[in-house]
Amino acid sequence: MHAVIDSPADWRGPGVAKRTDWIHEFTREEIAEIDAATRHALASGKTLETLTRDDFPLPLVSQRIAHARRFLEDGLGIYQFRGINVDGYDKATLRLMYWGVGKHMGTAVSQSKDGDLLGDVRDVGVDVNSPQGRGYKSNQRLTFHTDTCDVVGLMVLRVAKVGGLSLLASSHAIHNHLARTRPDLLEVLHQPFTWSWQTQEPPGGTPHYQQPLFSMKDGKLSCRYVRVHIASGQRFPDAPRLTPIQIEALDAFDKLAWSEDFHFSFMFKPGDLQFVNNHVALHSRTAFEDHEEADRKRHLLRMWLSVPNSRPLSDALSTIYQDRSGGAVRGGFPTRTGKYIYESTGALSD
Repeated sequence: MHAVIDSPADWRGPGVAKRTDWIHEFTREEIAEIDAATRHALASGKTLETLTRDDFPLPLVSQRIAHARRFLEDGLGIYQFRGINVDGYDKATLRLMYWGVGKHMGTAVSQSKDGDLLGDVRDVGVDVNSPQGRGYKSNQRLTFHTDTCDVVGLMVLRVAKVGGLSLLASSHAIHNHLARTRPDLLEVLHQPFTWSWQTQEPPGGTPHYQQPLFSMKDGKLSCRYVRVHIASGQRFPDAPRLTPIQIEALDAFDKLAWSEDFHFSFMFKPGDLQFVNNHVALHSRTAFEDHEEADRKRHLLRMWLSVPNSRPLSDALSTIYQDRSGGAVRGGFPTRTGKYIYESTGALSD
């Protein structure tokens, strides 16, 4: 049987919604520093491909980011910055700004076989339930899930006309509740399920793989969960069929995540920067209706990041995380050539 794991990452949504220790409003001085770093990078002719962390100096803000990294790993597992006035910049400049800030958070990893390191989260009409479905390309409601990296970061450029609420929940809380109430189901969630690669598999690889939802390493609990990918795994004739108790365990997980006792929701504002530790927290989004005008449509920028203080991971996660030692550069999806792209930022430390 799996024990309750004592951790600050075991939280309930209503309580965290009332807290402010996971939110930092940039000061006027910090905003000026980000602006100056952006203008310095532009004046130097830097691009996303050539920009280094030294090209984007943030002496004050980098200290805030280091605190956020520690809070992501040793605290609640969620952190949000606010206060950037995105209306003062064009989108190309905002991309460079976010990329520069991200250089101080960690190392970007590829988000698809296209090798995209800075992704665009916007509706392009993709069905999340299709074999190629990826939620960041849709306006549909998303299930609670994790992304394929240590930390996912979002920068909000535009919000939708209606809807698009952000939702957060603690996978640690779900684990511990099941440990107390349904240890039989928790045992199942620690065992392998069949997952679809959603066409992101390495060249020549099988279109599905085995992985549990929960795993442990050196006393650290990690969760990886995308139910759409597990459901999609059932498309393949050679994949094991989901058993009744596996379905019951997945349903119990979802029921807890969607319970108002476990999650909380809020509306993003343009200029928000959100970071989530995928090993301990789940995120979701409600469906949304977009504006008609192209320049007003909901648009977020996304980075998948490895961070220098990440936890060690179980070998059960070896399909996705090539190096499972703490602080390793890992995760993401391989490109069409089968290689993983990591945008090196140089050594980071806390």
